[in-house]
Amino acid sequence: MAYLIKSFFVLGVRVGFFDWISGIGGEGSPSGMAPKPLDYESLNENVKKVAYAVRGELYLRASELQKEGKKVIALCQAPFLLDDPNVGLLFPADAIDRAKHYLSLTSGGLGAYSDSRGLPGIRKEIAEFIGRRDGYHSDPELIYLTDGASKGVMQILNTIIRNENDGILVPVPQYPLYSATISLYGGSLVPYYLEEEANWGLDINHIRQSVAAAQMKGICVRALVIINPGNPTGQCLSEANLRELLKFCFQENIVLLADEVYQQNIYQDERPFISARKILLDMGPPISTEVQLVSFHTVSKGYWGECGQRGGYFEMTNLPAKTVDEIYKVASVSLSPNVPGQIFLGLMVNPPKPGDISYLKFAAESNAILESLKRRAHIMTDGFNSCRNVVCNFTEGAMYSFPQIRLPPKAIEAAKRAGKAPDVFYCLKLVEATGISTVPGSGFGQKEGVFHLRTTILPAEEEMPAIMDSFKKFNDEFMEQYEDYRGYSRM
Repeated sequence: MAYLIKSFFVLGVRVGFFDWISGIGGEGSPSGMAPKPLDYESLNENVKKVAYAVRGELYLRASELQKEGKKVIALCQAPFLLDDPNVGLLFPADAIDRAKHYLSLTSGGLGAYSDSRGLPGIRKEIAEFIGRRDGYHSDPELIYLTDGASKGVMQILNTIIRNENDGILVPVPQYPLYSATISLYGGSLVPYYLEEEANWGLDINHIRQSVAAAQMKGICVRALVIINPGNPTGQCLSEANLRELLKFCFQENIVLLADEVYQQNIYQDERPFISARKILLDMGPPISTEVQLVSFHTVSKGYWGECGQRGGYFEMTNLPAKTVDEIYKVASVSLSPNVPGQIFLGLMVNPPKPGDISYLKFAAESNAILESLKRRAHIMTDGFNSCRNVVCNFTEGAMYSFPQIRLPPKAIEAAKRAGKAPDVFYCLKLVEATGISTVPGSGFGQKEGVFHLRTTILPAEEEMPAIMDSFKKFNDEFMEQYEDYRGYSRM
């Protein structure tokens, strides 16, 4: 990663995960309507039974932000450097100012606990970021930080799921966090399949069918998960998709969980990222005031890519105040999200601005990273589509390519003899022959008899052609070994 971006991460830190909830609804449901899944009376009783002394809030005020960088974290971790008369020779003035700002928000430096929801000043920065992005005011009191987006997802699912009869709609292919967490908390995963032939598009009728099938089994569907842009599929949802989904959630009285951690990773212009919150508020009452929404974001993706820092936030919209109190109570069990990571999140949502000392370098490097990822997405998609019995949709967003591998019957038989799933068998052969490590599609879910693999578009751009050549050579030899004839048709 380029110098300035690297400079933002001189020291290893973890980011807290910010829980942002916008637009608290009433204490309950409108008269005559069934309680919503995140109304207080519908919550997981285990959440209500948690006994833990709620910690006092921090009332630290935010001062004016100026610049960011990994140098900011270095200065925050070693504040004695700020007293060195030569500090200005080692760090730019904007990094020094920003470090002083963030240290002023803490009660005792980076080693002290913060509010269980995260530092109030950083929550304010995130609310301002969301307001700029969506065009609607957001309330910092409804934003929480946790140690990574995954922790936020787990906390919300734990709040929603009461028993095995509670179902969560999850896209397939899906990120395994959802299936694992739903199992952990004793709920039921209700799959809805994305349409590969339509560039991993979403069909609302298929979701309705999934709900109907779940209800026939006695399952109460309480939430719908969307991953936008998609992981592992890389598709971007259109505004029309989001409107359909929000209307569906309103009609079915279910919560929308919007995993939006790849919102900076967009590689085409036809479907730019639009947050579920923006569309919800655009739609107006009653949908904008009734649909319960929790949205997730992180520092792990985008041009930051600091997944080891474990930082992000979740934002809640239209949740009753008593539900927010319960979520705060559970967050307090962990005392505090890590403070260094919270600062990373502040840096992400409030980057250098025009006129700042670091702005030109930051803008050039962040744009260069995103443009390179776009080129890599094209190289990988074109490479897969040049291979025998492989078809791949273009990676519109996120960081992954998810090609379908049309395995010959002989290969499937060989996999069974080896005691392996067919796509696992293929991926093992691939890594043994080339050193290319991928994840079998069966780890994400896929239709019966269809096989995929997931790989990232993150290898260095200059190495991508050689990697794809190596894959093509392996795949051609694999197909030659196991095919009795050529010419499998593609989808």
